[in-house]
Amino acid sequence: MKKVVITGGTGLLGRSVVYEFVQAGYDVVNVDRVKPSQPEAQNVTADLTNLGEAYGVLQGADAVVHLAAIPQAYIFPNEVTFENNVMTTYNILEAAAGLGIQKAVIASSESSYGICFSRQNLEPQYVPIDEEHPQLPEESYGLSKIVNEQTADMIHRRTGMQVVSLRLGNVIAPEMYANFPDFIHDPMQRTTILWSYIDTRDVAAACMKAIETDGLGSVALNIASDETSMDIPSRELMKTVYPNVDIRGNLSEYGTLLSNEKAKKLLNWQPLHQWRDYVKLK
Repeated sequence: MKKVVITGGTGLLGRSVVYEFVQAGYDVVNVDRVKPSQPEAQNVTADLTNLGEAYGVLQGADAVVHLAAIPQAYIFPNEVTFENNVMTTYNILEAAAGLGIQKAVIASSESSYGICFSRQNLEPQYVPIDEEHPQLPEESYGLSKIVNEQTADMIHRRTGMQVVSLRLGNVIAPEMYANFPDFIHDPMQRTTILWSYIDTRDVAAACMKAIETDGLGSVALNIASDETSMDIPSRELMKTVYPNVDIRGNLSEYGTLLSNEKAKKLLNWQPLHQWRDYVKLK
């Protein structure tokens, strides 16, 4: 049985990731400052801004999925967000490298493209946004994600460790589909995330694929559902909110504006949970 350490496994996303690996028969350790109300695995409390503690929690592990972070911009002072997110990721990857661990996944974000938290009304340069789109954040959360991806590249160059950085769209737990009727017909809501979303269970499946796939090197992958979170055609959304932005390639009626094609190809992954399966349309 392989051992995987999952940081932040008590959080909104982490719970699904822990469950996925437990169900697959992995020996799972959840590292989090908060203990889960219904534990699925062994739980360890640690301060990952301390390199020694990162080494401690990774002892004996075969792989690590690093989700622990301040989850968005402006909920802490900028410097606190940056220091926490950058140092915890650096420490996890540095400790993993020191211990000879060869597989890691880290949580990056669509926020790194800069549109999500822009106060200058930044628009995408084109859609669907793929991994080659410029990353232009104005705040420390998005910047921390770019630094973390660069840290992953550095560790890979030095040690050969495979590190997959998942640029997550808006993460939705199953109970959150109850909120969808409040916005699915209003194009002016959820504009800065390009109306994207991804089910926590589909992220968990992507994490599993990223650990079990070989030969990926250090790579960043968008993780989004195949469709937007809206009951409005994607071209209509763009015409309403971003009329001057170029639409590239074929775009299905409700197709995602955060391209997931690279993740599908490299991970042999497919998002399975669509909001229309859980929301009754009027």
